[in-house]
Amino acid sequence: MIGVSTDPVEKNLRFAEKHEFPYALLSDTEREMSLAYKACETAEDAYARRITYVVDAGGKIEMAIETGNPGDQAAELLKALSQS
Repeated sequence: MIGVSTDPVEKNLRFAEKHEFPYALLSDTEREMSLAYKACETAEDAYARRITYVVDAGGKIEMAIETGNPGDQAAELLKALSQS
C-alpha cells in the first residue's frame, strides 16, 4: 500500500508522522501520477481527487473507488472488495 499526495515532501512527512501512517506517502508535486491515474484533470488543479486504486501484481487497475470523505475510504474499499 502506498499513498500519493500533491503536497511537498516536507508537508507529507509531517502529516504521515502525525497520523502514524504504516505505509509510504509519496509526493506528486508535478502531478504526473495524479494525471496518469485521472486523479487530476490538469497540472494546475489545486488538489487531486481522493481515489483508492486496487492494482494487481501485473500493474493492472482492478478497482477504483472515489470518495469525498477520506475517513470513509477504508470502509468503502472493504465493502467493494467483499462484493467482487
